[in-house]
Parts: sequence; structure tokens; C-alpha cells
Amino acid sequence: MADKTRNEIRFILNGADIALADVAPDATLLDWLRLNRSLRGTKEGCAEGDCGACTVLVGKLSAEGVVYESVNACIRFMGSLDGTHVVTIEHLRGDGEKLHPVQQAMVDFHGSQCGFCTPGFIMSLYALWMQTPNPSDAAIEKALQGNLCRCTGYEAIMRAARAISSYGKAAKDPLAVERKDIAARLEALHDGARVEVGSGKQRLIVPADVDDFAAALEKEPGATIVAGSTDVGLWVTKHMRDISPAIFIGGLDGLRNISEVDGVITIGAGVTYTEAFETLSKRIPALGPLVDRIGGEQVRNMGTIGGNVANGSPIGDTPPPLIALGAHLTLRKGEARRTIPLETFFIAYGKQDRQPGEFVEAVHVPVPAKGTKFAVYKVTKRRDEDITATLGAFYLTQAKDGSVADIRIAYGGMAPTPKRATAVEKALIGRAWNEATVEAAMAEYASDFRPITDMRATAEYRALAAKNLLLRFYVETTGTRAPFQVSRNEAA
Repeated sequence: MADKTRNEIRFILNGADIALADVAPDATLLDWLRLNRSLRGTKEGCAEGDCGACTVLVGKLSAEGVVYESVNACIRFMGSLDGTHVVTIEHLRGDGEKLHPVQQAMVDFHGSQCGFCTPGFIMSLYALWMQTPNPSDAAIEKALQGNLCRCTGYEAIMRAARAISSYGKAAKDPLAVERKDIAARLEALHDGARVEVGSGKQRLIVPADVDDFAAALEKEPGATIVAGSTDVGLWVTKHMRDISPAIFIGGLDGLRNISEVDGVITIGAGVTYTEAFETLSKRIPALGPLVDRIGGEQVRNMGTIGGNVANGSPIGDTPPPLIALGAHLTLRKGEARRTIPLETFFIAYGKQDRQPGEFVEAVHVPVPAKGTKFAVYKVTKRRDEDITATLGAFYLTQAKDGSVADIRIAYGGMAPTPKRATAVEKALIGRAWNEATVEAAMAEYASDFRPITDMRATAEYRALAAKNLLLRFYVETTGTRAPFQVSRNEAA
């Protein structure tokens, strides 16, 4: 248990210190800004973290000082803001009566038409500009993956993004100039106390540290754990679910560590996609392009790999490649821990091997051994910011003669849980890695999977795409020409 408890969340909004003792567990930042503070530059578009009209910046303390990231206010809960600095578009300002450089560039290059999406674009570009004052086109496009506009065609916004630094220097921006002061103010807010707001079931809890989280969850095993809220947010905004009581863990430093020992990368359950990207893309290159296609920048700044695993969705993007790599999970309940293979964690749709009061503490991912081949392919209707129709991950170890010594194949979107293609694997192991072997193994997909038809794909499409992903893996690992047509909707 924490040594002390306080009954209010504390954060900085633009320049003001905020303390709230009356806030619901499911209250979103977007609603609070618009309804309680009359800051209506932050818009509601989709209410699910897709369109970016609600984009704001949230600054949090790190070893490098205060780091500002773009986030979706529509699915960001107030309980997650303790000890942070929230920046809305109303806080942007230039010298004297001038517009901010990002705003002026958007004006001069006609980056706004109807204007509804414009504040979100400006905030995403603001975050990029502060981090990279002269970004490449690829960096701009990545920063704007999570912002949708139905008017401009985007090229005008791209021209504005390229020109921002001609209007001012990022180093002289107020957020840069005031960063040390903001860091000191945030440091003062981190008092080591557990936060509890509300009473009875209608309660939100922000644990003081990981040990306090373990104690709180053991006492409240039915509580909703909220890490990045990129899925839990939709439970509230789309499904109207009651998430009370809620325990917010996104700010726990003890869950935000990433390290590597003896070829195994350990990722704390609170590490976001953005925080994990550098390590994963460097050590397991195939994961870099996959992470870049998970939501938009705002979602990747909030969502966590641990949360994606713990949620157990059959279309979660990280479990299939992690299963193929042979990842393990550390689960914790109170002071007790156990480590299990990730693939055994998923029992049935909506059911995981997690006891009441137990939580995912870390994910352990082996780096592929030298000489092995690993790839992951995501199939979606559109390339960026779309939910998976099916996803295949492949990890191949070959014998000296080139035959298949071992292969692990895992899919999402093909079964009620992320699942290995064990019959297909059996048909490949011990055989020559050639076209005939691959074609023969394809017949075993019917033994492994019974995909469903839904809004993202038909069962027939999923079945064909899954086979073609194996073919693609064969073609890419051998450099041979595809003997027949490969589905064209998978990741480039």
C-alpha cells in the first residue's frame, strides 16, 4: 500500500494548475475541455481515436525532461492525467499579436478549408515540429496518420508542414523556453501518493507505484485496468460500458522499462508503441513497419504492447508475431509472479489465463537467432490506421541442407484468439523449403482455422489471404518468383 493517499488528480492545463476532486472514472479529456473549461478548439469527430480532430498534447516527465506527445482527447480519460501537462490549441501563441508558426503556415499554404479538422492537424504538426523542426515527407506523413481531412486533399497541409520552420524556430517556442519550469512543476506534483477519487464502485484509482497497483488490484479484482485506453476508451464512447472502478496505470514508471538480456527483450506492460519502436525496429526489423501501421501517431503514443496482449482481442496486432517469436509473459498477483508462454495465455474468445487480481507485468521477446527468417504481414482495407482483417507471422529455421528444421506460424483474425497454424507447421517441418512443400501445406489451413465473415473481410477472403501470406513468405525468403497471384492488400 502507498504511504499516503489523496483524493484529487493534479495536472497542468496550458498554464494553469488543476486539481479535481470530483471526476468520474469514465470522464474523457475531450468532454471536460469542452464542457467544463469551454476550450472548444478541441473537436469531437469520431469519438474513437481515428479522425484526430480531438488531438491535444500531453507532456510527461522522462529522463530527458518533459516529453510532449500528440494524443486523442476523445478516448483519453481524466484519471490518466495525474502529473502531466495538457496543452490545447488555445495555448499556441506567436510573438506579440502574430499567429504561431504552425498556424501561420497553415493559413499561407491554404491547409484549411471547412476548418473542423484543422486544430487537430495543427496540434499533430506542433508535436512533430518541436521534435523535428525540419522533418522529411515520410516523417510528416507518419505524424499525420491519425488525422483525417475530407476537404484539402492533404497536399496543402504537407506544404504547410514543410514550411513551418521558415516562420519561427522550435527552440524559441514557449513550450521549449518554459520546459524547465514545467518540469519543476510536474516534479512537484509527483508526491508518491495513491490517488483515489469517488466512493463505492464509482471510483478511480491511480496507484503510487507498481507494488501499490498490485495491492489495489488484489483488493479490487473486478476493477478495469486502464493503460493506454485505446480500446477501453471505445468501451465507454461506443459501447457505453461501465468501467468503474478503474485503475489507471499509464504513469507507473515501474511498468515503462524496456531492456535486453541474453537476446531477450523485456517490455514492461506500460511501454507504449512509440516507446518500444526504437528497440523493436532495431533488434527485430520486421516489427518496425508493423508498429507504424498500428493506429495513428496519437494511438501509438497512448497504446501499450502489454495492454494489446492483455486485452486478448483476436485481431490485436502484436500477439501473432510475439507468439511466432516464442514470447513469454510475466503475470503478477500481489507479490506472486509466474511466467508462461504467450500462446497459452489465450484460452477462448474474451478469456485469458489470468486469475482475478492478476495482471500482465511484462512481455519477454526473444530476438530471432542468426540465420533464421522472420516476417509479419498485416492485411487491411486501407494501408494506414485500419484494423486488421488478418495478420500472419512466420519464423523459419532451416537445416544445413535448406529444409525446414522448425517453423512457427501464427495468425490474428482467423480464429476466436490469436492462434498458431500447427497443422500447417507440421506439414512443413522436415521437408524441403520449396514451392511443392508450400502448396501441399496450404491444404492444412482448413484444419487450423475456421474464419468468420464480418465487416472487415469474408471468411473466404481470409482463408485465401492466409494461404497467400505463407506463399509471400516463401517467395521473399527464397527470392523466387510467385507461381500464382498473391493477395495485394497486405503490407507493402
